[in-house]
Amino acid sequence: MHDTISINQLKPGMFVVQVSKQSGSVKIKNQGWVKTQTAIDKLKKVGVQEIIIDPDKTLQRKKPSKEAQPKPTSTESAKPQSSDPWASSVSVESELNKAQRLYSEAKQLQSKAFKDIKAGRKIDVGPFKDVAKGFMDSVFRNQDALACLTRLREKDAYLMEHSINVSILMTIFAKHLRLDTDTIHELATGALLHDIGKIKIPDEILHKPGRLTEQEFAVIKDHARFSKEILEQSGLTGIAVDIAGFHHERIDGTGYPFGKKAEEISQYVRMASIVDVYDALTAERVYKEGMTPIQAFKILKDGVPNSFDGELLNRFIQCIGVHPVGTLVKLTNHKVGVVSRSNPNDPLKPQVKTFYNAKHAHYTQVEDIDLTRARANEELEAAVKPELFNIDLMRFFKHSLMP
Repeated sequence: MHDTISINQLKPGMFVVQVSKQSGSVKIKNQGWVKTQTAIDKLKKVGVQEIIIDPDKTLQRKKPSKEAQPKPTSTESAKPQSSDPWASSVSVESELNKAQRLYSEAKQLQSKAFKDIKAGRKIDVGPFKDVAKGFMDSVFRNQDALACLTRLREKDAYLMEHSINVSILMTIFAKHLRLDTDTIHELATGALLHDIGKIKIPDEILHKPGRLTEQEFAVIKDHARFSKEILEQSGLTGIAVDIAGFHHERIDGTGYPFGKKAEEISQYVRMASIVDVYDALTAERVYKEGMTPIQAFKILKDGVPNSFDGELLNRFIQCIGVHPVGTLVKLTNHKVGVVSRSNPNDPLKPQVKTFYNAKHAHYTQVEDIDLTRARANEELEAAVKPELFNIDLMRFFKHSLMP
């Protein structure tokens, strides 16, 4: 499997399959390993902008001796141990407790930040960076743990949970795009704070249980501008600020509040706009039911190419899965369960933990089913909602998944 990356992401040891985009006219050898930073600098100099690499052929650089080996930085410690973005170093069950503590910490942090802003105080972005780092480490250990938690929604906690979920999903997305860890950390931090400006929107508009008027929508559009200002005043720069300020911009220029378009919108902001809309569409709100992931993906697809980047959307769907981890599904034999692990090779056959019988309306003993090896009557029928069967999904998670 080949990946297209920008020249700025090219590292010594990567195998270049071909140059996919350049501003110059110099002919460049198609395939081979780039072994030095000097070689990369020469490619930049002749106008190479994007290349296609084969990540499986990346050369592993020799480690320095133990005495000479520097201590890893906070972001280096989070580097995945495998070139396979689906690889996990721990089980989902063993990671869930850590993931739940991180999620709770993030909610408390959001609540404190809202109070600080209302009181006219600057927010301290340091703890947000720490939580974002925690998300990154957890995702590298096993992305399914935090992914599960993004599917457990509280209808009256959307403002806090949405930003947390976007941060988690952005981290997973960036990991699958094989972005460097410093960039992933910035993306996770920016996503965690991307809607912080909503605290400056009047409550009667922000929490209105229904369609906004044209005047009300004009007010709420400014939340992205407020988010950008708050982060800038708090000392953040770069990617994190761009995500906060521009996540509602659209490729055709119809977004808000700045009306940016096309190449004015970076890859990172394009990623954030996809994840932001996906989580908003699948969220349970007091005044509306959340969509299934498949329904949300269809709406996002309808927004290509005017609103969303089609290539990035396809990569997002691929890494999240047609039936994302944490999705409640019903099998053809009436068993109901939660997707516990995606299957990138066959998205319609994930691993499922069943715990309920829809035909007889009662809980059953938890059973792990790998649908690639399941019996003939055990096929995934559809994603379902807990309310349809009076299922307490949180109860299932606490009693059947938490170690």
